Amino acid sequence: MTTAGRRTAVALLVPLLAGAVVAVVLGVYGSLHTPTGVAVNVARFSSPQSVKAWLATVVVVLAVVQLLSALSLYGKLGATPAWMGAVHRWSGRAAFLVSIPVALHCLYALGFQSFDTRVLLHSLLGCFFYGVFVAKMLLLRKDGAPAWALPVLGGLVFTGLVGLWLSASLWFFTQSGLTF
Repeated sequence: MTTAGRRTAVALLVPLLAGAVVAVVLGVYGSLHTPTGVAVNVARFSSPQSVKAWLATVVVVLAVVQLLSALSLYGKLGATPAWMGAVHRWSGRAAFLVSIPVALHCLYALGFQSFDTRVLLHSLLGCFFYGVFVAKMLLLRKDGAPAWALPVLGGLVFTGLVGLWLSASLWFFTQSGLTF
């Protein structure tokens, strides 16, 4: 392997290993922790599940802003306005911050569960999402990383998030309606 190839491998290896560790730690903690049943509730919402579903929906909307701004920054949508980088950074920060109460509710109140396929998929996707998110964040400022790595990890973050939303929020809305 060439020196450049080794640098590329190391640039990818550290973030990917850190992301894998985060995913495994979340899964192990969620499996070992005794669920409490309630972790997040906000006044005016009918239930903690409603809060979680709506916050996750906000995160997905912000993730769509992330996707569109990333496509713009990569020149896929024509001319990129000067403010698009700030939109991308701040929508990502907001999405992450809004996702924290949802993740805490899932981990603390529910834990890692596998009593049916939908719930198992949701638990696995939650661990995957935060693992790949950590890998993407660590790769952002890595010298020597291949140009394709950041868009691939960003796409995986988006895919994981959409899978989480489909397996929980959409399911909740189809079961309970668009209740607050």
